[in-house]
Amino acid sequence: MEHVIEMLNIRKEFGNFVANDNITLQLKKGEIHALLGENGAGKSTLMNVLFGLYQPEGGKILVRGQEVKITDPNVANNLGIGMVHQHFMLVEDFSVTENIILGSEPTKGGMISINIAAKKVLELSELYGLDVDPFAKIRDISVGMQQRVEILKTLYRGAEILIFDEPTSSLTPQEIKELIQIMHRLIEEGKSIILITHKLKEIMDVSDRVTVIRKGQGIGTVVTTETSPDELASLMVGRQVEFKTEKIPANPTTNVLEIVDLVVTDYRGIKKVKSLNLSVRKGEILGIAGIDGNGQTELIEAITGLRKVKSGQVLLNGQDITGKRPRHITEAGVGHIPQDRHKHGLVLDFSIGHNIALQTYYKSPISKQGFINYKTISKKANEIIQKYDVRTQGDHEPARALSGGNQQKAIIGREIDRNPDLLIAALPTRGLDVGAIEFIHQSLIEQRDNGKAVLLISFELDEVMNVSDRIAVIFDGEIVDTLDPLQTSEQELGLLMAGQTKKGTKSNQMKEGDSSNV
Repeated sequence: MEHVIEMLNIRKEFGNFVANDNITLQLKKGEIHALLGENGAGKSTLMNVLFGLYQPEGGKILVRGQEVKITDPNVANNLGIGMVHQHFMLVEDFSVTENIILGSEPTKGGMISINIAAKKVLELSELYGLDVDPFAKIRDISVGMQQRVEILKTLYRGAEILIFDEPTSSLTPQEIKELIQIMHRLIEEGKSIILITHKLKEIMDVSDRVTVIRKGQGIGTVVTTETSPDELASLMVGRQVEFKTEKIPANPTTNVLEIVDLVVTDYRGIKKVKSLNLSVRKGEILGIAGIDGNGQTELIEAITGLRKVKSGQVLLNGQDITGKRPRHITEAGVGHIPQDRHKHGLVLDFSIGHNIALQTYYKSPISKQGFINYKTISKKANEIIQKYDVRTQGDHEPARALSGGNQQKAIIGREIDRNPDLLIAALPTRGLDVGAIEFIHQSLIEQRDNGKAVLLISFELDEVMNVSDRIAVIFDGEIVDTLDPLQTSEQELGLLMAGQTKKGTKSNQMKEGDSSNV
């Protein structure tokens, strides 16, 4: 049988909204088939239909040539279909094995046998090169390792067809490389994979074929070796996409943000930011490049008041904001696009309109004499929804119902609309498609051109080099060098990010003529 999965003319509606408009997708045995589309195009919805989480209004599904009705995930599991979700469904206080067997616990004499399960988990881990400790607690392992646990959950249940939903959105570059190796190993062992993503480089590296959907409609299926990133981007967005952001040279003036000898510790009291000095000027984008876990999170949280400062100072326009409450800091002129949009950016059960008003609900014109004007909230929300192309059914829709990219665009619109002097953009394009990335990069450059200071934190080297006017490299909680993106290379940045300094120089040596005190 050539096709192990055939989804033919699938239609899925939510009220008057058509999420999947007669889409067809066919998966061959032993292939990695990429499902490509913008944020909110209907990719996850289509796969949730295949996994039994949603029931379609039209079309049919064939598994190994037989038409089936997948009424719930248990039916999907019995058919050999497993799904690795974008947001992991793991219990942090449980061990790896306890999470894997949850819902299908093996028993011996009426008792759950953890040891029998752990043995099988270890065998599967070794077979597929996953290198997972069956007895480790979920809270103690990395994000990349948690994803491997999700993969093992599907394999433990006998999955032959695996759906990966945005699997690299939270991974480091090294973890992404390891995941790709794992996917190839799965294919070698006879599995078939559907990969939901909008990272074109990964599609070109790992997939055999690509099905493109746009605004809920199928655009077509192409063989990966017969296409290009430019063609895929055009198919996905419906227009030519510029991968290189055009910008005029920066014209920076006075310091907006100054960080002096900043020391920040984690919950164990271990220093994560070590006597760090940094400044960002009006009219420039300063990019911070570094491997995840080198103090970026603690630095951002210290600036925005989300984490206590051990010592040192944070100055905004010359005013000391060290250790102030988050509201005081935002009112002083700081905008914050957080790296975790769910934890620090949104209240998921609030409407998107109320989320857009989170920073200003207590101020005029929204609030007068203690009373909130909901019509004003709705008007402002719809202005931002339109300007930032937030794909939603309206400002009343719950934030959790939007795709990740549309949640991100709403946050960015909210923060820029407040007209802050300093805009902190932490991983602003994580999990976004090329069209949204292009729009967000242009928005950051527009802020710079309007005389604002922008602090960009990203793990994507091409993003840092493309958007930044200066690049500060962080390693082990310290800024080891500051570089001109036009005078450096990804190789040089990569060496600095790994802690290797340039020959004959000190790691924190100032660039000649650099007045930024970075």
